[in-house]
Amino acid sequence: MFSIRKFSTELNDASEPRWHFPSALSPEAHAEWGLYRILEYMGLHEILPPGAGQNKAKLREDIEEYHIAYAIDFDDTDIDTFIARRPDGLAFDKEKKLCVFLDYTRAKDTNEDWAEKKEQEKNERYSSHLGFINHLSNREKSSWKDSQTNFTRGVRGSLHTNQFQTRLESLGVKDKNTREAIRNRTVQKTLSMLDMILKFFFIALNSKTEWTLQSLPTEIVNKNMERFNLFLQPPRT
Repeated sequence: MFSIRKFSTELNDASEPRWHFPSALSPEAHAEWGLYRILEYMGLHEILPPGAGQNKAKLREDIEEYHIAYAIDFDDTDIDTFIARRPDGLAFDKEKKLCVFLDYTRAKDTNEDWAEKKEQEKNERYSSHLGFINHLSNREKSSWKDSQTNFTRGVRGSLHTNQFQTRLESLGVKDKNTREAIRNRTVQKTLSMLDMILKFFFIALNSKTEWTLQSLPTEIVNKNMERFNLFLQPPRT
């Protein structure tokens, strides 16, 4: 996400960066914004004092109104889940009033249609949220529009290259070589993660683990052995 933010160089009519990615904090960290903060940023919940995120009761009423208007079954638990769900990232174009939910997923890529199935699953996950925000925007006579962009890659490093790069371009990454570099980095990082998982698997199962530990970066061993409760077993006699 931070790479997209860094290389999104498209400018708006005022010669300013078109896209803003407020949840991308650094290459290592991002903030998952909740519904309160998203609506506050878009100015769609005027009762919320700027920066405060108060008055949850009003937001619940608006969510209930939306579900009733579109004949969507719900109960109090559904509303709690609805409010708690957060997209992986966000992109805003304030000039054109566009809000894009960003979702990043590693999926099991053993079946031919793995990407299409995961795409549908992720779209369904946030479809009600997009509908609610667009409903609220229409009600408040605002011109904000909400949509979703998914970046899905397989756990074995596969992805749909054209689709991946087209979506990068839609978010302001206009340089072709940069888009290709982001794609390559995404695949390499996915394969590196798979390699690390496989090595941890052998650490957990094998009694002779010295060779596995030596092949892992020191910082990964130090940070993750205790975190994942991977305690070394004494050698078998």
